[in-house]
Amino acid sequence: MQELIQKYNVPGPRYTSYPTVPFWDESTYSVSSWIKSLQKDNSSKEISVYIHLPFCESLCTFCACNKRITKRHEVEIPYIEALLKEWNMYLEILKDKPVLKEIHLGGGTPTFFEPKHLEYLLKTIKDSCDIPEDVSFSFEGHPNNTTTNHLETLRHLGFDRVSYGIQDYNPKVQIAIHRIQSFETVKNITELSRASGYKSVSHDLIYGLPMQTLEDVISTIHKTTELMPDRIAFYSYAHVPWTKGNGQRGYDEKDLPSAELKRKQYETGKKMLEEQGYIEIGMDHFALPEDELAVAFKNKTLHRNFMGYTTTKTDKMIGLGVSAISDSWFGFSQNHKNLNHYYDSLSKNELPVSRGHILDETDLIIRRKILDLMCHFETNLEDLDLNIQSEIKNDLAEFEIDRLLTLKGDVIKVKSNGKAFIRNICMAFDLRLKAKQTESQLFSMTI
Repeated sequence: MQELIQKYNVPGPRYTSYPTVPFWDESTYSVSSWIKSLQKDNSSKEISVYIHLPFCESLCTFCACNKRITKRHEVEIPYIEALLKEWNMYLEILKDKPVLKEIHLGGGTPTFFEPKHLEYLLKTIKDSCDIPEDVSFSFEGHPNNTTTNHLETLRHLGFDRVSYGIQDYNPKVQIAIHRIQSFETVKNITELSRASGYKSVSHDLIYGLPMQTLEDVISTIHKTTELMPDRIAFYSYAHVPWTKGNGQRGYDEKDLPSAELKRKQYETGKKMLEEQGYIEIGMDHFALPEDELAVAFKNKTLHRNFMGYTTTKTDKMIGLGVSAISDSWFGFSQNHKNLNHYYDSLSKNELPVSRGHILDETDLIIRRKILDLMCHFETNLEDLDLNIQSEIKNDLAEFEIDRLLTLKGDVIKVKSNGKAFIRNICMAFDLRLKAKQTESQLFSMTI
């Protein structure tokens, strides 16, 4: 395994989309083409909504998300009004009253916002939609500032899933990543969430963090399984210090575990979780057998988008807020990353978009193949041009030699030991990555 880790530990995308953002073709993208893609194939009115709430009171140095550090809570209302203005623009574009199937509040720190302000935002959005019975409403909570009022307010609005960012319980690691929270705090908020009626509580853990040892991961998994969250995201730390505004420059690469140790951290954690009854779901995720995510994985209805793995599939996902990405299935569009630019566009009654990509026919086929691999660990080469099939088969041959997958005819199935290299396997399908190789590193390492 160590030889394979050394061989395949290269920079690579996490494939929350295809094409991946660095390889979007902006020459074919415009606001009008984006709107046209949203209005295409209106047979289904179902939509998902992602709301990016970027504010945090302090900087977590492991985080590469778009965030704004401030303790000034007067920023809340102006930002919410901007979100609602953007939402109203999309209501006009969609024309038909949307059926709201999924909401996810991400950040940043969504629980930075006062519960009454979140209620105003969400109630306004919900009142403009039809709400079916089978919805999936979730939010990311910070263990240190999520209150009973947050939980009860959002539960009343239909939210029944919450995820808490834990990362690691070792104080030395917590200091390094500037994310300090005790096990007792996490235990209390987990129990409070369940008492408030949340049917799915998730904990986010990270391996490969600065100063983190194998013993730290073992201790963190032990503590986590004391609480038995319904879902666990066990992520690989993505070291991308070149990202603008990133706090990862606060420590050196020598402080990070080696690729071999990092993989051992994951394999050890995975074994411990499986011994407690958790099922590995796609990449980096685990769930208890009765959780909807595990059921969807078993039934091959699991879906993946910019919000991560989900049991809810809609062809349209509207991303609201600074840096948020929207997906019409036929195209992607990303909002301005700069908050002032976001506000400025809205003040001019313009969609606050900065870039995007309209998928061509080949993109759409490759997108489905990569989605199948990421969700089900299998796919086929049907529908692809014969030259493209040949190119992909050639790239997959090495994985077959290394016994990481099987390739029989047009059918690809990833073996159990190949799941650790799923990002690398997907790269064999990534025509745009292969066509535009660049000397600069754009992605985190795959292992």
